[in-house]
Amino acid sequence: MIAFESIIYCLVNAGVVILLAPLFMTVVKRVKAKMQGRQGPPLFQMYYNIAKLLSKEAVYSDTSSWVTRAVPVVSLAVMILAALFVPVIFIPDSFGGIGNIILFLYILAIGRFMISLAGLDAGSTFGGMGSSREMSLSTVIEPTIIIVAAALATVLGTLDIFEMFEKTTALDIATMPTLLLISISVFLILVIETSRVPVDNPETHLELTMIHEGMILEYSGRNLALMELSHAVKQAVYMGLLIGIIVPFGIMGSGDLLVPGIFIAALMFLGKGLILAAIVGLFESSMAKMRFFSIPTLFMTAFFFSALTVIIEVFA
Repeated sequence: MIAFESIIYCLVNAGVVILLAPLFMTVVKRVKAKMQGRQGPPLFQMYYNIAKLLSKEAVYSDTSSWVTRAVPVVSLAVMILAALFVPVIFIPDSFGGIGNIILFLYILAIGRFMISLAGLDAGSTFGGMGSSREMSLSTVIEPTIIIVAAALATVLGTLDIFEMFEKTTALDIATMPTLLLISISVFLILVIETSRVPVDNPETHLELTMIHEGMILEYSGRNLALMELSHAVKQAVYMGLLIGIIVPFGIMGSGDLLVPGIFIAALMFLGKGLILAAIVGLFESSMAKMRFFSIPTLFMTAFFFSALTVIIEVFA
């Protein structure tokens, strides 16, 4: 029974995240466009883009190796694996280490490393610049992410994300103000890790602003489709983590596993995800792109709220 539940969880959770991730990405772009007085893309534009790119041939640089060819598949596989750590439909029993937040952070780090390696492998100046910037920021953001994870574990008393969500669904967030502090940190991590303004500008290829786009600039065709989809899945995973902390209602327990319940939970995640994507778009529209050496101040904000949460929990 546990094995059957685990299989259903993997298929449903990963399927919902992959299906909705492009929609959330497009909503962010559309909200930003509306705030700037433009019409913005249709809601299903990213689905069209991915379908079109999948039908096109991939072109490789003469200096590239097997790394460039392998990274799109590895990157998407890593993000799908990360999606299994963040339940968005129902909360299963822990299995095979899935759900451990430390392992979750290592998986995300693997994805970041592989994309940075791909940026260097193509031999382009833009790719090398993007990878250099990404690794420079990683030295600051990774300790911050660890502190955020430590704050979550301290407040909820576990390192297992499944158990964290079980506790948040049974709690009233009004009675735990420390969760609000952590939510601020997780939101900032969401913006930073998905290369949004003010950290990066995903809408341009100007060398002074791009980080993530610089690393994938040499990709085309189906490889670019996989890279774009993996980036959208990464955003959806972080959104699912934030939703599970601050508005966990709608996520079912393993004992309530029924087809109608799965459908309703998916619709509720869709609604909450659309609202959060709109908030991300509004946040981006209210901020200007920060200078590269000023970006760590944003990281320190997330670090401060998480460290404050740990101090409150330890000494309260």
